[in-house]
Amino acid sequence: MKIALGMSGGIDSSMCALMLKEQGHEVIGVTMAKWSPNSGIVQADKRGCFGPSEPRALDAARRAAQKLGIEHHIIDLESEFKECVLQYYVDSYIHGQTPNPCVVCNRKIKFGELIRKTRELGIEFDRFATGHYARISFNEQSGRYQLFSALDKRKDQSYFLSMLSQEQLAITMFPLGNLRKDEIKAFATARGFEYLIKKKESQDFLESFDNSPLFKDGGFSPGVFVDKQGKVLGRHRALIHYTVGQRKGLGLAGFAHPQYVIAMDYENNRIIVGEEEDTYSDTLYARDLKWLSINEPKTTLVCEAKIRLAHKAQECRVERISDNRYLVKFKEPVSAITPGQVVAFYDGDLVLGAGFICDTTA
Repeated sequence: MKIALGMSGGIDSSMCALMLKEQGHEVIGVTMAKWSPNSGIVQADKRGCFGPSEPRALDAARRAAQKLGIEHHIIDLESEFKECVLQYYVDSYIHGQTPNPCVVCNRKIKFGELIRKTRELGIEFDRFATGHYARISFNEQSGRYQLFSALDKRKDQSYFLSMLSQEQLAITMFPLGNLRKDEIKAFATARGFEYLIKKKESQDFLESFDNSPLFKDGGFSPGVFVDKQGKVLGRHRALIHYTVGQRKGLGLAGFAHPQYVIAMDYENNRIIVGEEEDTYSDTLYARDLKWLSINEPKTTLVCEAKIRLAHKAQECRVERISDNRYLVKFKEPVSAITPGQVVAFYDGDLVLGAGFICDTTA
């Protein structure tokens, strides 16, 4: 089988390529080129997937493909990434929400434009694979492809893949889904790729701590921190630097208990803060919900939900209340429900679907 593999040059995608090759498949590495100095992100303060370190990452992917003995192509997706991901990132903040660019990038770019443009360039393949930690299977009874969390729960990335479509799952393979990270490292060492084990993995979206260059006006203006009663407590740098649930970096002192961001008031350029207990809620509303592994439920669904990658799935009830609005009621209150983030629904390891969090009030 001819398989196009999304390659970053890191250990996961490289070992994925080697495993597929040893299984007898013809593997073609494809790597996205999406960064430009014109983006404004020109400083690399940390590990991220978008920033000025991209040329080194592209070179690492080239070298890995050469060592693996596979065909490799760099696919220019700068304009598509700008339109689909960077613009979404900016628009989310403008509309008072905290974006989740990784989910959007997976749905629209990695499993969308990358596949489309690779074929557009005349590169033929039967399936598309990545080094993501997740699993896919086909349910003959329902006739649907289903997404499952990875065997290695510490590395599971199903949350970031929860808004893929049936069409995308149908051509996708996740060869690492049934393996543990330690097994991948051992495999790399045994095959002479131990240098990849030391390579640090990207943990963030942007390499820069400063996201303001993405905004035409340099970001939002400074404003004030207020308590729940509206009393001014201090000044903030700009709304784009904060998110619901944040405690560190607020610059607020003199309180008996730590202060947390509990809400963002974009209309009045205010950040509302309170104590940890104020960050909890048992209700959220979601929009643009896409049912992935199951057909849309006709009645209230009891399942589990995750509101961020590191969040342990919590029991909840999901009810459709209008054409594009769903009520999610948790059995127990959860902390830092953040508008703009993704809520993913699970039944054990099975990913049912996902949507974007609107708010916590009707």
